[in-house]
Amino acid sequence: MLKRLFKPRPAHAAGRELYARAVAQARVPGLYTELGAPDTVEGRFELYSLHTYLLLERLKDQGPQAAETGQVLFDTYLSGLDNGLRELGVGDTVVGKRMRKLGEAFYGRVHSYEAALAAMPDRTELEALVARTVYAAQAESKAAALADYLLAQRAVLAGQPLEAIVAGDVTWGPL
Repeated sequence: MLKRLFKPRPAHAAGRELYARAVAQARVPGLYTELGAPDTVEGRFELYSLHTYLLLERLKDQGPQAAETGQVLFDTYLSGLDNGLRELGVGDTVVGKRMRKLGEAFYGRVHSYEAALAAMPDRTELEALVARTVYAAQAESKAAALADYLLAQRAVLAGQPLEAIVAGDVTWGPL
């Protein structure tokens, strides 16, 4: 009985694994070299957020196990941001304020991605969103190419069995 009580739930391991895979995909060098995403703290935040969003979107409204896995994924994402701030030397007294801003930024991105994807097949809003967030409106951005990448990854995730994803097994598509 006690063993079962303290044994981690499958969703916890799966959510943490999904986060690890989202981070690994967000660190693929081609996103920075080929697609021109800025290799900065802000640029990496945007790509971590984008990949986390794609996974959360895939898990949305897919039942209680998917909801629990998605919550663990989100909690692990926030914990990763917190750890990242601390590694950057942000003091304990400031971390909470920064985390609030990052959380608000993430929720803003979620709302914006949902609206842009709802406007499909018109890609104007999605490309503008990617240009504004990932590329910080750089004149020479590859927002259209990154929007293509986002849509391709979304399709790859949609084609994977939900059972595999809620078990933490996700495969990303190529650049």
